[in-house]
Amino acid sequence: MSSLPEELRKTILLVDDQVDVLTVVRRILERAHFHVIQAPSGARALKLAEEASTPIHLLLTDVDMPGMSGPELQRELLARRHAIPIIFITAQIDASIRSGLMQRGAVACLFKPFSQKELQTALNAALAAG
Repeated sequence: MSSLPEELRKTILLVDDQVDVLTVVRRILERAHFHVIQAPSGARALKLAEEASTPIHLLLTDVDMPGMSGPELQRELLARRHAIPIIFITAQIDASIRSGLMQRGAVACLFKPFSQKELQTALNAALAAG
């Protein structure tokens, strides 16, 4: 439990189809005093973003997921006027994927497995951009 009052905590929407990734990343984020909403799919994340009672400050999403991919989620959120800074995570270690995502507005793209330090650096950049 965070010692910060709820209204001061930044909310992160965490999306990945791998339960182990959701679990590990959520723990890291909560230890850093973020409020985390998690979803196992892009479609579920879109629904949560639409229903959120408080602002979502950051989207941290996997690139490749069954159904709606991370980039598709990004496009749909923008179409619905949810301009949220985005950090993508992917197991596909390919610099062209990273550059393409960055060109489409991502703040960062981390290759799995990433370190806690890499995640913190990306979070700082994303929250500064938002």
